[in-house]
Amino acid sequence: MKRIVMMVLRNLIFVPYGWIKLCYYASHVDKYTEEERYRLLKYIDSKANKGGSVHIEAHGVENIPKENGFMFFPNHQGLYDVLAIIDACPVPFSVVAKKEIGNIPFLKQVFACMKAYLIDRDDVRQAMQVIIDVTKEVQSGRNYLIFAEGTRSKEGNKPGNFKGGSFKSATKAKCPIIPVALIDAFKPFDTNSIKPVNVQVHFLKPIPYEEYKDMKTTEIAAEVKRRIEETIVTSAE
Repeated sequence: MKRIVMMVLRNLIFVPYGWIKLCYYASHVDKYTEEERYRLLKYIDSKANKGGSVHIEAHGVENIPKENGFMFFPNHQGLYDVLAIIDACPVPFSVVAKKEIGNIPFLKQVFACMKAYLIDRDDVRQAMQVIIDVTKEVQSGRNYLIFAEGTRSKEGNKPGNFKGGSFKSATKAKCPIIPVALIDAFKPFDTNSIKPVNVQVHFLKPIPYEEYKDMKTTEIAAEVKRRIEETIVTSAE
């Protein structure tokens, strides 16, 4: 976590202000619009990235639908993934993540600002309720991100298996699915280096409901993974 220390040290003047404001927004989410909360997250994120010598390369931003009510499905590399996508994505989105993330300072406040859902993977009933709630919110125009692998890959830029169940909210909401290919997103927080790093975020072409409506969720998962892997192979150095 050397890079986190570097992010803090290089932003010593900003950190107290940014932390207090983030905590206040996280504790009073209903006082602010989603756009206002997301604007704050992008601002704090950009300051952290600059201090930590992390450069985000955003590709395919034009593939993000103009109308809200869609879902991102990226490969999962580490704790930095969501922060990379926040930096690259111009429109607000929320997240479905495992409940353990809610115990990590800073990420806890970030996810609170996003009104994220934290799943208890040992509680089937709670997980099913999250699927129902996310479906309704996507139908009402919110955007969501789910890591279909369920856990971070242990092999860097090589994605693990995508689980079909992760796509249930998308199929029920009948929304566009946007595969997102992350390259080197594991390097900022999951390596012990402070060397400058470039993280690539590729927003791939949306998969509309009409294209996947007759597919099983396992088939959708396999296709999303295939597109992400193809992008990683052609884009990674």
